[in-house]
Amino acid sequence: MASKDKKLPEKQDDSSKSEILHRLKTHPFLFIGTVVILVIVIVAFVFVPAIVPSAQRGQTLTFGYYNKVPISYVRDNYFYQVQQSLSRNQQQPSSDDPSYIFSIAQLWRQAFEETVIHTGILDELKQAGYMAPETVVDREVAKLPMFTENGRFSAASYRAVDQNTRMNIWRQVRDSVITQMYLSDMSSLKVSSSEAAFVGAMASPQRSFDLAVFPFNSYPDSEILSYAQANSELFRVVHLSKITVTSGEREARQILNSIKSETTTFEEAARTNSQDPYADRSGDMGIRMAYELSYDIADDQARDLVTNLSRGELSDVVKVAAGWSIFRAEETARPADADDPSQLEKIRSYIMSNLRGQVEDWLIAEAEKFSAQAAETGFDEAVIEGNITKRSFGPLPVNYGNSALFGSISSSGVPELAYAGTNQFFWRAAFSTPLNTLSNPVVIGDHVIVLLPLEETNMEEADLQFVEMYYPYWISSGMEQSYRMHFLTSEKLDDRFSETFWRIWGNNL
Repeated sequence: MASKDKKLPEKQDDSSKSEILHRLKTHPFLFIGTVVILVIVIVAFVFVPAIVPSAQRGQTLTFGYYNKVPISYVRDNYFYQVQQSLSRNQQQPSSDDPSYIFSIAQLWRQAFEETVIHTGILDELKQAGYMAPETVVDREVAKLPMFTENGRFSAASYRAVDQNTRMNIWRQVRDSVITQMYLSDMSSLKVSSSEAAFVGAMASPQRSFDLAVFPFNSYPDSEILSYAQANSELFRVVHLSKITVTSGEREARQILNSIKSETTTFEEAARTNSQDPYADRSGDMGIRMAYELSYDIADDQARDLVTNLSRGELSDVVKVAAGWSIFRAEETARPADADDPSQLEKIRSYIMSNLRGQVEDWLIAEAEKFSAQAAETGFDEAVIEGNITKRSFGPLPVNYGNSALFGSISSSGVPELAYAGTNQFFWRAAFSTPLNTLSNPVVIGDHVIVLLPLEETNMEEADLQFVEMYYPYWISSGMEQSYRMHFLTSEKLDDRFSETFWRIWGNNL
């Protein structure tokens, strides 16, 4: 059938329900994938109105390349088949819905990714030298509903289809057979009962905990003010305007000279020539603290000159990140006001961003004081006395990475532990600290915590059996995700989907 019309078998084995159930139970992902691919092959030869702008219909639309093979949308090819199948099975919003184009983009992206994976599998097996046996392909073609009557192959139905269409169907079924061979190999990796039992045993022991929380935002204002007073130059309050030129220093100096000679005003020059977000405000930058200028003016000496300008004084031309700027002081710089909440918050933000270690040290010291107090009066009493947040959670096992196989930190309902799942120091403290003993302080995200392990238990037998039963499916799911990401992130993939899609659909927005 690959090169000429071949005599196809007159009989076809009927698939019984028991065989379907057997295949579904033994290889669920593979069986379902096979059915989907065969449905796609059938759909390809049934007319479905294409969701493509009318100006593009009939054209070859290339959305990228895989190992230099075009990922194109052409009538009846794999990309077309998947896109059409998705269109039939996914309800799309009406064309007057604001989300219409983005829903279409999502559907086309899904079809594109499935085509990339399909093309990648064919590429890998071609490199490996694998070829689907023609007799196998012929047998699968003979089973297609379009060539059968009453469950048997119909030579008349087969001959009724023109030669080009038959060859196109044959090639697509051949690619389907090749793809399924790859998926069969991927899904047939066996998981031994011993391995499943070993993984299940990792669910024990489980521990339950109390913990005390010391959030970063509890760092006191007194410490903030102490640092601000010791580093007052960083937090001087300035009110500046500026003109920014990106074309070069020469033009910036011409503007500065025109302002100094009163040929133009600073405000007019800012509105006319400035190329920054403040141009529409006549250059007014608003109130700033001195440290905020460091993001724009890298040179310390130049920054000091700007922050020390007197009211109404102009700076020289200053090199900034975006080009060259001229600054004017609207007010003379003044010290930070400790009674101004907005200024205090800016100082706090600076410390949290640039001096995190200092904040951690202070909180750890507070946590250690709490631990000493709890050792004398008890955990609950120390929590109440210190007005400290207490949380309780568990039981859970060591589950680094929040595996779906076991109880996880992410499902514990403790917001302060949002980043604990991949924190080795947390797990070490949780399971190496003796029961009813306070752990050393641990930094988790924007909190310092102290753990109190309360109880240690083993997993229930029923839950252990569930883990052992679920583990093979978990492996299969992980394997599927791995091979999909292998192709979708491959260096062989030249992804031009967004560029092509929005070029085609841009006029429809």
